[in-house]
This record gives sequence, structure tokens and C-alpha cells, in this order.
Amino acid sequence: MASPRRRDRFDALTITLHWLGAVLVLGMLVSAWAGSEASSAEQAGAMLEVHRSTGVLLWVSTLARLAWQATAARRPPWPAEMAAWQRRAARGTEALLYGLLVLQPLTGFAQSIWRGKPFPLFGLQVPALVARDRTFVHAFEDVHAATAWLLVAIVAAHALAALHHHVVRRDGVLRSMLPARRGRE
Repeated sequence: MASPRRRDRFDALTITLHWLGAVLVLGMLVSAWAGSEASSAEQAGAMLEVHRSTGVLLWVSTLARLAWQATAARRPPWPAEMAAWQRRAARGTEALLYGLLVLQPLTGFAQSIWRGKPFPLFGLQVPALVARDRTFVHAFEDVHAATAWLLVAIVAAHALAALHHHVVRRDGVLRSMLPARRGRE
């Protein structure tokens, strides 16, 4: 199948922010897993710092993407044969995904703050900002963990839908979000 025409593609910044978000989500999952499997407190702490720092990057890039979409992003049209219910499902999934990408880093950051002690972020020490509150720590920890699994499920559904469009429907939806290859755009 030929590469989609330029008007049938997302704009370059949207594509860049999409794939940056995908890499950051993967980094979040890997660092969380590596921290839970660490053989020492030092390794677990290092992975937690990577996890926190990646979370901040993910949050900022998600807000940038939302701002770009609200102002100047180019969105290709839906495939003509795509049913109205599928469009609604895609919009709903996208809204849930963005909500989780904004919420997750906030709940993780809140959990860190309510521990009431300094913590490393991007190699710098964030001072204690509030007194420790175990109730808040546990509440944010529970929300962060539960919504992490929901985020994994939504990302998996998103990826499977993209593959379905590419392999089964062959309608160019996945290609519209792939980075352009030199000489083809």
C-alpha cells in the first residue's frame, strides 16, 4: 500500500509528541518494574528517580500535545468506511488515554510529596514540602497503582486497534501516525 498523502497524515509535531509519549510510557513501565525487582534499596531508589523524572517529562509532553491539538494540530479525516460508533469509541478511548496520561504523573507526584521527606528528581533534591500524611500517601498510591493498570489496558487497546486498521482494514490509519520516511513526503 502506498504511503498516505500529506493531507491524510497527522502533522509532524503531533507525530513526534505521540511517539515521544509512547517511549515515555514504556520508560515508566520498565522503571516501575525494575524498581520492584531491584536487589537493593539503592537500585530501587535509582529506578524510582528515573520513574519520577520520566513521569514529569510525560506529563509536560502530554500537556504540550493537548495544547497543540487545541490550537494548530492537523488531524486527517476518518476513513470513509469507519462507522459512527467506531469514531465515538476512538474519541472516548483517546479522551480516557489523555486523562490517564495527565492523572498518573500527578498521583505519583502527590504520593512523593505527602511522604513528607525530600526526594530526587532529575538529579536534584526536591525538599520536603508538607508534613507526612500516611492517609494521603496510601490513597495516592492506591489510585496510582489502579490507574497504571488501566493505562496499560488502554494503551494495549490503542495499539491493537492501530494494528487492526493496518493489517485487517488496510485503511492507512496507522500510517497516518508513523514518522515520514525521507523522500516519501
